[in-house]
Amino acid sequence: MTVDVDAVARPAPAYPADRERRGPIPWLLVALVFAAAIVMRQLVPLNTDVSWLLVVAERMLDGQRLYRDMIETNPPMAAFAYLPAAWLARIFGVAPRHVVDAQLLLLAAASLFAVWRMLRLSPTLGRTKSDLLIVWAVAVLTVLPMHVFGQREHMATLAFLPALAAYALRSNREPLPLWAILIAGAGAGITLAFKPYFAVPTALCIISAAIRSRSWRVLFAPENIIAGALVSAASLGTYACYPEYFTIMYPLARDTYLSWSMPASAVLLNSATLIFAVAMALMALSQRKLDGLLLAAIMASIGFAISFVLQRRGWPYHSYPMVALAMLVMGYALLDETGPGARPHRVGTAAALILAATFWLGSRWFDTRIYVGPIEQAVAGLKLHPRLLVLSGEAAIGHPLVHDLGGTWVSRQQSLLIREWVELTRERSSVDAATDARLNDYLALERKWLIEDFKKLPPDIVLIDDLRDGWGDWARADAELSQLLKPYSSVGSVEGIEILRRTE
Repeated sequence: MTVDVDAVARPAPAYPADRERRGPIPWLLVALVFAAAIVMRQLVPLNTDVSWLLVVAERMLDGQRLYRDMIETNPPMAAFAYLPAAWLARIFGVAPRHVVDAQLLLLAAASLFAVWRMLRLSPTLGRTKSDLLIVWAVAVLTVLPMHVFGQREHMATLAFLPALAAYALRSNREPLPLWAILIAGAGAGITLAFKPYFAVPTALCIISAAIRSRSWRVLFAPENIIAGALVSAASLGTYACYPEYFTIMYPLARDTYLSWSMPASAVLLNSATLIFAVAMALMALSQRKLDGLLLAAIMASIGFAISFVLQRRGWPYHSYPMVALAMLVMGYALLDETGPGARPHRVGTAAALILAATFWLGSRWFDTRIYVGPIEQAVAGLKLHPRLLVLSGEAAIGHPLVHDLGGTWVSRQQSLLIREWVELTRERSSVDAATDARLNDYLALERKWLIEDFKKLPPDIVLIDDLRDGWGDWARADAELSQLLKPYSSVGSVEGIEILRRTE
């Protein structure tokens, strides 16, 4: 079945013979890149947020309730995305991180295969003869992410790629079969469900496709309707099943996390924005004609750049969709051999150096981690599969430590982030009396949660962060917390983090 928004019947395009066959070399190179990605997953630690969301998913499987037993400021999609990995890990008795890695690599392969199949429907968009472009795309999606591998932005990028191919076909006024419509619509809907900021690239791609095709009907293409329906269902489902997200979590995030931003220099002047600027400049200098696919990729990269700036943090994982799409655009400009002005011989030295330099820069950017010292080595011998609690606003201390130790996370929070956010809010924004009162209420709520969790499941090991914001002094100044810590004795300190072990 083929659906065309302009209701014009067209015969399916024939596939030229030169597009049917590829030698074994490109597939060998693709296999080598996937092998390199698998090796990197063993060398690069599990991402902090991924580790925490796996904890959330595991607790949900145990029957605990999101936004009550686990406090997460993101919409439910953030937790539901990791439920399959947590469930499969239990079924097969393996570490959840390995299931996440396998799922993301399979998703990358499936996404690229779907894009390839969809572009083959076009007599123009499927013409590329560059094997290196395929290898480049696989590397950007599997190796480049480094420490942000498995983050929601990584998932969203992979899910969004088939929608880009659909927008490219729509901009050419070419029909899409039903399977392509369903995949593109589902991918765009999943992307939008992760973060509202991702509506920007989606809207830019749809509008540019409508303008290029000179048909307003593209705005209401079936895949767009599917994506909108999925997002609406997710929103209504959140309202119906998780009202606490709107009554507790969003007001808390609005008054704390969303009330401040990082300095403009941190958001606008970094490796991610440099790579984006280089890619757009190379695209302009190449004087390549904008076909539907290239236009969609550029619009998506620009849209994700806008969403990156709107989030006002400048954190590497926020920038991954922008950088990945920009690097795919760069690869298209330098490696594709079929566009106007492209040279059908081997890639020049300058192009190879540019691609290698940007890939290295991106890999370093996405491998940024917070060093917390050799905590695992210090804690590993104290208790087998310990119940762990961390008194700190730094999430990287406890995650992925709790998974590496095979332990149990005691707190309902990733870390004591509310205290951290309140301090930043008071430092970086003007706070009136009413807002200040709300901030104090949030601090009291976080303390209440901490004490409840401590009493409900007393930890075997407590880590107190004395390096950042004086958490030890804060705990000792609180009579109830001080009482709860009496059964614990100090066994040492690592990089300013005191290690307490339960002695009773």
